[in-house]
Amino acid sequence: MALASLLILLTTVGYAVLCAVKPFAPCRKCSGIGIRTRRRTVTLCRRCHGARARLRIGRRLLNNSRTIHAHGSRHHATDRKATPWQ
Repeated sequence: MALASLLILLTTVGYAVLCAVKPFAPCRKCSGIGIRTRRRTVTLCRRCHGARARLRIGRRLLNNSRTIHAHGSRHHATDRKATPWQ
């Protein structure tokens, strides 16, 4: 039981480090090429729009949590505009 818990913890920490170091991964639809060949026509990949990369799920969760925290926390006095009534 402890070994399984340790393995899950190491996997989670490893994925978090991977998301921090390398936030983008190759697109799954076009395999990181950026174009798709369909019926003798070459078009841009609809999923990545030719960028050849996608944001990892863990990094997307981290970005959303940072945004939620920033919107929910109080602003510091230096961030406010200087008005006489505040």
